[in-house]
Amino acid sequence: MPSAVEAALGTVLEPETVLAACDALATALRDAEHPVRARLAAHLPEDAGPQVLSELGHHLGRRELTRKLRRELGSAAPGRLERADPRETVYEAWAPVGLVAHVAPGNAATVAPLSIVEGLLAGNVNILKTSGSDTLFTQHLMAELAALDPTGAVAARVMVLRFPSSRQDWLQLMCAPADAVAVWGGEGAVEGVAAHVPAGCRLVEWGHRISFAYLTRDAWADGAALDALADDVCRYEQQACASPQVVYLDTEDEAEVFAFAERFAAVLAKRPAAAPLPGGQQPDPAEEAELTTTELVARLEEHLGLTRVFAAADGSWRVMADTRSPLTASPLHRSVWVKPLPRARLIGTLRPMRRYLQTAGIAGSRTDIAELSRTVLAAGATRVTPVGAMLDSYAGEPHDGVYALQRYSRRVAVQADPGRFATTACLDDLARTVVLPPPAGPLLGKEEVQGLNRQVARADAELYFRSGGSTGAPALSLFSYDDYDTQMHAAARGLLAAGYDPAGDRTANLFYCGGMYGSFISFFSVLERLGGVQLPLAAGPDHRATAQTLIDHGVDTLFGMPSYLWQLLHAESDALRAYGGLRKVFYGGEHFTEEQQRTLKDTFGIEVVRSITYGSTDLGPLGYQCTESTGGVHHLHADLHSLEILDLEEDRPVPPGGTGRLVFTTHARRGQQLGRYVIGDLGRAVPGRCPCGNRAPRFELRGRTGDVMRVATYFLNHRR
Repeated sequence: MPSAVEAALGTVLEPETVLAACDALATALRDAEHPVRARLAAHLPEDAGPQVLSELGHHLGRRELTRKLRRELGSAAPGRLERADPRETVYEAWAPVGLVAHVAPGNAATVAPLSIVEGLLAGNVNILKTSGSDTLFTQHLMAELAALDPTGAVAARVMVLRFPSSRQDWLQLMCAPADAVAVWGGEGAVEGVAAHVPAGCRLVEWGHRISFAYLTRDAWADGAALDALADDVCRYEQQACASPQVVYLDTEDEAEVFAFAERFAAVLAKRPAAAPLPGGQQPDPAEEAELTTTELVARLEEHLGLTRVFAAADGSWRVMADTRSPLTASPLHRSVWVKPLPRARLIGTLRPMRRYLQTAGIAGSRTDIAELSRTVLAAGATRVTPVGAMLDSYAGEPHDGVYALQRYSRRVAVQADPGRFATTACLDDLARTVVLPPPAGPLLGKEEVQGLNRQVARADAELYFRSGGSTGAPALSLFSYDDYDTQMHAAARGLLAAGYDPAGDRTANLFYCGGMYGSFISFFSVLERLGGVQLPLAAGPDHRATAQTLIDHGVDTLFGMPSYLWQLLHAESDALRAYGGLRKVFYGGEHFTEEQQRTLKDTFGIEVVRSITYGSTDLGPLGYQCTESTGGVHHLHADLHSLEILDLEEDRPVPPGGTGRLVFTTHARRGQQLGRYVIGDLGRAVPGRCPCGNRAPRFELRGRTGDVMRVATYFLNHRR
């Protein structure tokens, strides 16, 4: 095993590889007729299988996992060594801890596979132990996941074992080489595994927790609140850590506690009988004994005036009112304590049990919820929910007060020489090429993409841009804010590579603004992410006022379209030449000819003239220039896109160095599948490694293909 682990850790597991495989598996699990779902259902109890598979189909989807990555590790590609502050050559990333050993419980079919997926998202090699009494469901699920990854990277990072915990010798062998051990279960299970964790190894405990509900006077008088509370008690028969075991009332009056318990018992009595639990397990003899003993002791204490018990004749539920406030664990299976606890005594009563606290379900006024949330969190609870939603969760939710992905990761940093790394935005670009899943599916044109845009769900269509129409009629492009943020960060990295200095440059954003066009607002966002000084002037007809603003504020860098910048510079030539402070021009939307670039340098003293980005409104930034790039040569944003260059007439790759149609596949989009998009540009692959040191593939733009093209604000018809 050591050699296999070392080989796997010697390569980088791209999050996109994991996301693509998980999303494909999730799609299969949500399809009742899919053969993968049928194969996996055979390893689950018939009554619980559909629920387990549907739950996994939800949690393994791209939307949920991407949100989890962003929330817990800050981005969808947290392992890339990028500048923490764009103005400094200090690079930070989340790195895997290495080998993670997962010891899963035997009573939760979804826990084991989801724990492995968390380990994969963090880039780790994972070895999992399932209970000796479990079926081979997790093993087969992981095999299906690995089969959906054409790179083989997932298969190289997952090992699943099944053996009983009594085999302590095997458990010791499993934990010995681990860099982190994640264990699920009660104190006994955690202690048993901890004994085998070597010194310096991170122990990640996902132990049993106790949760409670807290009701103010107005809330406990509300029938709807009692129904919601009963939902929390009956869901999963209190087997989840977030299930309420105690109901606290904001009172000191014992009579109110007893009266509430009687009312709540009537609500529980109307609930249907318990449904089979996931996995099919029922109370074992020890649990049955605990249920009986707890109820009998509570009934005996009735004679002391301490308790009052309301229970079903068949033992299917019980409500036990207790005049003593300290937190008491319930025997579960619809068994709940009701206790008094004035809010003034909340912290003092609960804090001694802070190690075990998890969820507090609070019912009350808006002010009560705000105040009580702070109080129960101070007492040790890690999450607060409305009553009725205690078992609900969301992607990226902290688990027992921490982010799981951070527990499976290390925060690492590299400090580099500012002089040598001034134009390096991501250190990984100098070391390796990003490998993404290969493009698949049919070729798409503008019309097909516009058709897909009309199918985008409303939740994913958060930002609308109008295309400039460089190949025809203007159209709309849709983005989620997450996608937009990812693309603006990519464009910012490209600007650094092109020679933009966020610590020193003073920039005028002179792109056109308004009309739903994206150029001005996009580069406003890029500069915001870079922390660069910006004057958001926009292109305007008053060249004299614009030039005077540039001079008054010491602007040395211009962003804009060549046609506008050319007009501005020549209209105010005398003033700007006398100023002599302009040093850099970054342009987009059109091209400066070589002769125009010579004029900018010779006449206006401009030292750097480069493309600000190469992209399209639909796909966002596709390529960027570095300090060694000339003409139409760009590096590919390889962390976002795959590039194919296809023959002009046939849908096959061109020979090496040949000119063909540029076909892009975007991998980092939410709610849209923009694969194999023929955007209308011609280009060729540039062979060899760039002198700048960047390993991202290079291509050279060689014109356009099609019947319509845009030059400045004019459309010209031509034939290919």
